[in-house]
Amino acid sequence: MNNNQVENIEMEKIRQYFETKDKLGRHLGIKLLEVGKGFAKVKMQISEPHLNGIGTVHGGTIFTLADVAFAAASNSHGTIAVAVNVSISFLKAACQGVLYAEAREVSRNPKLANYDVRVTDGDEHLIAVFQGLAYRKKDKLLEENRNRPE
Repeated sequence: MNNNQVENIEMEKIRQYFETKDKLGRHLGIKLLEVGKGFAKVKMQISEPHLNGIGTVHGGTIFTLADVAFAAASNSHGTIAVAVNVSISFLKAACQGVLYAEAREVSRNPKLANYDVRVTDGDEHLIAVFQGLAYRKKDKLLEENRNRPE
């Protein structure tokens, strides 16, 4: 098996991990479309429960969409990474259709990694920008016998 095949298998395991373990993301209908080393793309079909009182997508929903992409990208190296600081700027309202969040690694060292996340609609209009700083733990993400609550 070559390095590409091994990496593809590892990325598929990470994709499956987030699809089963990220319960809020699953509840909101967020789908992980792509994951690679330092990269992730997610999608969410907007529905009525995603809307706030004025009929636009709730800021917390957009934040969660960006955060799921950030989590997948920052954990894509196979070690647990957790957010230590994040910020989001909302640039345009969204009311219907699909939202995408694409996270890209900007920098990474053994302890910290920085990510930019762009949230766009189906017409590629920029809805929000999110920046996340992750603390990289030494623990492996996919340990078989981890004692974590389901």
